[in-house]
Amino acid sequence: MDIGSVSTKGVVLDSENRILASEYLWTEADPVEATRKTIKSLRKQLPDTVRIRSVGTTGSARRLIGSMLEANSVKNEITAHAVGTLSRHLDVHTILEIGGQDSKIILIDDGVVTDYAMNSLCAAGTGAFLSSQAGRLGLSVEELGDTALRSRNPARIAARCTVFAESDLVHKAQAGHKKEDLVAGLCHAVASNYLNNVGKGKRIRSPIVFQGGVSKNKGVLKAFQTELAAEIHVDANSHLMGAVGAAILSQKTGCHIPFDFHITDFSFHTKSCECTGCANHCEIIRFFRDGDLLDSWGGRCEKGPVNNS
Repeated sequence: MDIGSVSTKGVVLDSENRILASEYLWTEADPVEATRKTIKSLRKQLPDTVRIRSVGTTGSARRLIGSMLEANSVKNEITAHAVGTLSRHLDVHTILEIGGQDSKIILIDDGVVTDYAMNSLCAAGTGAFLSSQAGRLGLSVEELGDTALRSRNPARIAARCTVFAESDLVHKAQAGHKKEDLVAGLCHAVASNYLNNVGKGKRIRSPIVFQGGVSKNKGVLKAFQTELAAEIHVDANSHLMGAVGAAILSQKTGCHIPFDFHITDFSFHTKSCECTGCANHCEIIRFFRDGDLLDSWGGRCEKGPVNNS
């Protein structure tokens, strides 16, 4: 499972790391419910004889969902995306990843991550940014790629931040630029913003793999190819690579867990409280299943007692 702030991805792999079932849906600020829907979807795609031997989680809600699913592997996105990509592209040197709310670059040498960078502070250049601008232009986010490819004269859009980009987009639209030129300009701005911020100072070498939801946007893909003057690979399952990596990492632990798809029948909820054990006043998050405490986190010391209340 790869549980991000915008989308939730789930896959089931066989012993050869082939995808037997997959799901991709919006998190909608409720990772528990998104996971519940994903698990139910995966179950429907599989024969009754299939048994899950291990579970891994990654993404911003990996700790929460790891507790929910009693995962035997909970890993960060850098590790999961690298492992997932290497399972499909053994010779990859650079991974470009743009998700809904953040983006990252991962550099690999001989199958080992040597450097990486993440950008979670500026929304410009992410999937959420493109989605909001698509709405401004009266398009669905799925239409952006094909619309951009029709452009013959892309508009120059400033993408240093969302405020500048939106202001520039409105100005260019009022100046009479064609819609396809505006979209192409946005796609080039996304690529430029990424390379000048996330990729700044990084040695980007081929083979290059582009993944994350934005990798499905043909306009952004073309912009990256133009900026880097290189071929960029987009796997058919590029949006699932984090989940694939999480599954492989869980398998590598060698631990087998008794996973039951009926876990979705339980009731899950969280409670937060302020620890009064010391002056830090840490916020403690407690996660419950049918009223029983599964896990808790947030404290920086052992002074704060955690109970079922």
